[in-house]
Amino acid sequence: MDANPALKPKLATPALVLTSVALSMCVTYLLATMAASWPPTLLLQATALAALLATIVAGSVWLARLRRLRSWTAAATEEWNRFDEAKLAHRATAEVTVISVDSLEPTGSWITIRWNRFEHIQRAWIEALPDPIWPGSVLLISPDPAQVRPGAPWPSTYYIQASNCLAWAPNQRL
Repeated sequence: MDANPALKPKLATPALVLTSVALSMCVTYLLATMAASWPPTLLLQATALAALLATIVAGSVWLARLRRLRSWTAAATEEWNRFDEAKLAHRATAEVTVISVDSLEPTGSWITIRWNRFEHIQRAWIEALPDPIWPGSVLLISPDPAQVRPGAPWPSTYYIQASNCLAWAPNQRL
């Protein structure tokens, strides 16, 4: 299963932080004990080696998460740049945030959206797009004047044509 590109990956989790701190304390204690009782016993050497290997594993997890976060940040910045370019290139646009994807069908999806300018939450049908739609995505659309008019009530279901979907970006602007 693909990861949701609209969500920022986590760098640190409580478990990873606690494990890293515990391993650091353990390695420091073992190195101090080895230095104080030179030459170290075989058991002390094996314990220190195991703690050092565990610290290397935890460090590699930190590095992998840092790389994933940097990659996501670069991709998100690129998406927001495309989003802003599309916004400038088209005259009438609206930003909607996908709150949830309620139902996937071959021809489109039932989604719940929030109109960012009006803070209005609404159910919508979106035609199938080349890229998947994820909760947390901000879509730049050309609003259909036949569906949304000033002074008129909101339609119960908004219909988004694939051709009216101009760009998308993650919910967190960088």
